[in-house]
Amino acid sequence: MIPLKRRKVSLAVNQQNDSCTFPHVSIFILERKMGTSRRAFLTRLGRSKGFLIKESYSSSITHVVSENNSGDEVQAWLDNQTGRDTSSSGHLLDIRWFTESMEAGHPVIVQDRHILKVSPKPNGDPTAMLMKSYACQRRMPLKHHNSFLTEALEILAQNAEYNDNEGRSVAFRRAASVLKALPCRVRSMEDLRCLPCLGDHSQRVIKEILEDGSSREVESTRQSEQYQAMKALTGIFGVGVRTADRWIREGLRSPDDLIRTGQQLNRAQQAGVQYYDDLQKPVTKVEADVISDIVEKAVHAVLPGAEIQLMGGFRRGKEVGHDVDFLITHPEEGKEEGLMPKITNWLEEQGLLLYQKTTRNSYLEKMDGPARASSNMDRFERCFSIFKLQKSAVSSKSNSTASAEDVGTGRESERPGEHHAEASGWRAVRVDLVVSPYCQFAFATLGWTGSKLFERELRRWAGQEKHMSLSSHALYDRKQNLYLRAKTEEEIFAYLGLEFIPPSERNA
Repeated sequence: MIPLKRRKVSLAVNQQNDSCTFPHVSIFILERKMGTSRRAFLTRLGRSKGFLIKESYSSSITHVVSENNSGDEVQAWLDNQTGRDTSSSGHLLDIRWFTESMEAGHPVIVQDRHILKVSPKPNGDPTAMLMKSYACQRRMPLKHHNSFLTEALEILAQNAEYNDNEGRSVAFRRAASVLKALPCRVRSMEDLRCLPCLGDHSQRVIKEILEDGSSREVESTRQSEQYQAMKALTGIFGVGVRTADRWIREGLRSPDDLIRTGQQLNRAQQAGVQYYDDLQKPVTKVEADVISDIVEKAVHAVLPGAEIQLMGGFRRGKEVGHDVDFLITHPEEGKEEGLMPKITNWLEEQGLLLYQKTTRNSYLEKMDGPARASSNMDRFERCFSIFKLQKSAVSSKSNSTASAEDVGTGRESERPGEHHAEASGWRAVRVDLVVSPYCQFAFATLGWTGSKLFERELRRWAGQEKHMSLSSHALYDRKQNLYLRAKTEEEIFAYLGLEFIPPSERNA
């Protein structure tokens, strides 16, 4: 059985009203960016001092209190919740007003420094649009009008990741995702009025690009030795940010430096260095289709009736990617158990794997399910691998004449650094294989489609707005202490109260 979470105990509404010293002041504390625990603490504190704190927003609220949000973000949240313009109702206040009121023991007079400023909405402007604040509420096609701005912001986001500053990285990516959703090209800062998620730093970069054609900060970052070294080293299969940072502090800057100094590498990193040039090249849709044929043949050879789905960027409509992801299941529950070793054995017998590492399914609903804090890491049985892809098979596929025999390969092996794509008839390609139970397939499909920010925003929306926990395994309703089952992505969006966004428009 799934252990029931301890329910929060709150006063009935009438009891709250009876015990209020200041019933004329009705407060709603916004959980957004604050978190459930802190909101609960502030609610208890306020009620203990005689303040009327409401659990949900309504037209009777006189004071909306927020922490770490701009006025535009709070206003957009309220408008999205009510489905109407709420800009004329109540005070939008920074947390400082609340804390000062707690210290004073009564509601202090609202001063200008307490008020969250909201950008005025243009009157009669047909081009004005209400941009929703979560990326999972917006449609973001592959091709959009503002790549000259989003590419700059994404460089700064990547650099922030290299410097282990996740908060700043997410802020830049959220700003970029807003620009991707705009129906037209940004030509002036006036075009950005009333838009959410555009922090001061992002706006400075955008303003400089609009006025000067480029950003000094972005160009300096792009050309810096640190950024280029981190990009080169994290581009090695099996190397993360912390390992790359340690190597840079030791004076290493490239895969060649690792070979030259005889750096100790694990199996994944050895393969990453050995096939580095190939793995840096984009994988085309044609190559992904050839690999899809291989995977289908392997899976059906060991488990007839299994279902295989191409995932990641290619499912979102991309023509190129850095790897190829597949999700595998079987309609008969339990048939998928122990499938991955059979698939990899088949592939190895055909000489198709240059490297593979398989991990077992370690997901236990009552232990690791979304009743616990959600995570972007799932617990499926999976195989991280490097495929040996024949170029002749790709050429044949391009000409629509590929045959099953074209995918065979030799069994040559090279020592690190020996493989040169130009001189061989094959190339190395990263491939991830994931096996999901059928009951979790819809959630796995959603989680493995991406983009990374879109998935992050889905989990954030589920937690902050719906009091649910979403993972690639399940959706858990914390209010009902209930797992919600779904057979399609559309059902999951419906549970979350979101408009269904097709994969081709999830490119946040």
